[in-house]
Amino acid sequence: MTDLARLLIAQIDADGPMTLADYMTACLMHPQHGYYATRDPLGAAGDFTTAPEVSQMFGEMIGLALAQTWLDQGAPTPVALTELGPGRGTLMADILRATRAVPGFHGAVQVHLVEASPALRAVQARTLAGHAPEWHASVDTLPHLPSLIVANEFFDALPIRQAQRDGDHWRERMVTRNADRLIPALSAPTLLPMLTHRLEDTKDGDVVEFCPAGTRIAATIGARISEQGGAALIIDYGDWRSLGDTFQALRAHAPTDPFEAPGAADLTAHVDFEALATAAAPAQHTRLTAQGVMLERLGITQRAQKLAAALSGEARRAHVAAHRRLTHPEEMGTLFKVMALYPEGAAPPPGLQG
Repeated sequence: MTDLARLLIAQIDADGPMTLADYMTACLMHPQHGYYATRDPLGAAGDFTTAPEVSQMFGEMIGLALAQTWLDQGAPTPVALTELGPGRGTLMADILRATRAVPGFHGAVQVHLVEASPALRAVQARTLAGHAPEWHASVDTLPHLPSLIVANEFFDALPIRQAQRDGDHWRERMVTRNADRLIPALSAPTLLPMLTHRLEDTKDGDVVEFCPAGTRIAATIGARISEQGGAALIIDYGDWRSLGDTFQALRAHAPTDPFEAPGAADLTAHVDFEALATAAAPAQHTRLTAQGVMLERLGITQRAQKLAAALSGEARRAHVAAHRRLTHPEEMGTLFKVMALYPEGAAPPPGLQG
């Protein structure tokens, strides 16, 4: 039993079963025992690998798309270049390197990072030394400026709630205890007003996930972009509308029981892009697009070929494998989706369609 499991069992004994959102929040962000608060989870030595860690090409494509969006909107100065959940800072570093040759861009940008983990902030500071990033605990303190925002595998880690349909009511999935084990359990049937519209497309027994934290953040950045200009690229696994249980845990790059060792595994759920798009209004949103399709439209294959020309042997094989991993439908190419938010009247970011 982990130290956090003992604390959560004591809390359940005192207050009763907790929502899945409260459980996720504790597991990921508890200041002493939370997953993100205590470690660098990325890479071969961690629990998962994100696209920026696969190849520099991912960040290069994203950077050039954001820079072109900046140019298309009249090159506003200053502009907040912002990443939500920046991991090790690899993606932001690649964005900044790829855009050095864009006239005026680096003179206009202010780098902002939304990161709650002290451990990851320390890594980001080393990665982005020389770029003077400013950190934020939430999107609420971001500057009121035109903003170029990227959120890669950010929304999937936000705490979700789950509900199972029971007639015209819902039974919420809670977390309780059985002896010294944490287990899921269903609440009594209740009305959940935020899910009234899902009675139209679900049947008894169907599970729906909703993410109050995600929709609040989408509303904030949508309002900011609508009022100030800019764009947000949201890249994650998920689909247009939530249906089914997608709550999962990953430890040492392998699936594990999300209730087995709280605080020791990464917890995620698929993103409901429709809910984010609805919350972000009046900002416009693009069509949901597969990551591989967007990267191909942005020219990743041509970039891969240019880089491959200088490689040989194992380095070249690794490079080819990285391109495939980012773009191929059987790897990250289809699993990950992309949606952009942008102001009414503006062109959608390159690689995406309004």
